[in-house]
Amino acid sequence: MMNAHPTESVHAAAPLGVGELAPDFTLVDQYGVDVSLSAVRDVKNAVVVFYPAAFSGICRGELREIRDGLEDFQDGDIQVFAISCDSMYTLRAWADAEGHFFPLLSDFWPHGEVARRYGVLDDEEGYATRGTFLVDRTGHIVWTEVRGIGHGRDFTAYRQALAALRATAPDAVG
Repeated sequence: MMNAHPTESVHAAAPLGVGELAPDFTLVDQYGVDVSLSAVRDVKNAVVVFYPAAFSGICRGELREIRDGLEDFQDGDIQVFAISCDSMYTLRAWADAEGHFFPLLSDFWPHGEVARRYGVLDDEEGYATRGTFLVDRTGHIVWTEVRGIGHGRDFTAYRQALAALRATAPDAVG
């Protein structure tokens, strides 16, 4: 699987790439519950979706796409983790307003630390860029796409990468 290249320059370290071990994290969700990537390791694949800000136009559309197509993002085989630098309280208000019932995780403090470890924090502006990381059960990144703040994601490539991952899984039927 391949990396998509950023579509604009940002003030962030280079994003993690395919084959790298996804850094573990524990963040609070919109309800104040600790959620960890390691909780699904060896059990499910994961998609880690960084977005700049709740209630913003492009982010609203992207999170609605996840919500409305949740079967492509979260099921018995995959867990979605949507992460922004917003506070837990902002994420709760957004989840309530938009009907998001999947984990919206707060990378608020230390500000953007998880986004920084994934190479998608714009240090100068203080928000995460649009980074998507598909992580297999072993914890390794198998596909990634990173876009700048003004460029929404095309989830078609993600769905293709997920289909390829499922097709190569040891328990896949062929």
